[in-house]
Amino acid sequence: MTQEAETSDLDHLVGEWLTLPEVAERLGVVVTKVHNMIRDRRLIALRRGENNVRSVPAQFFDDRGLLGSLKGTIIVLSDSGFDDEGIVRWLFTEDESLPGRPIDALRAGQKAEIRRRAQALAW
Repeated sequence: MTQEAETSDLDHLVGEWLTLPEVAERLGVVVTKVHNMIRDRRLIALRRGENNVRSVPAQFFDDRGLLGSLKGTIIVLSDSGFDDEGIVRWLFTEDESLPGRPIDALRAGQKAEIRRRAQALAW
């Protein structure tokens, strides 16, 4: 699969993306704080579109802000060998056994189940 096809596939899975300035506005912080959140693995940003702009999936946020369960889940998936794109792809891919997508389960408060599944991926 070409990089363009992979990008299109990922865009289809994720749907809405937010640029880093949009994330900063949504959280009410300066954009450098968003950069720190990415560095600290509280968020994942991927380069998207023809301008290669760093963007974050909009589903990483709810009415209160950043999903609290996201950081630990990112760390577990990273420890299981996933790169940032792989983490986003796993979170947004349908899983018949859930049912639904892991990101939807996180948003519904099923943090323990999603992390258990993420840990199992390392074995």
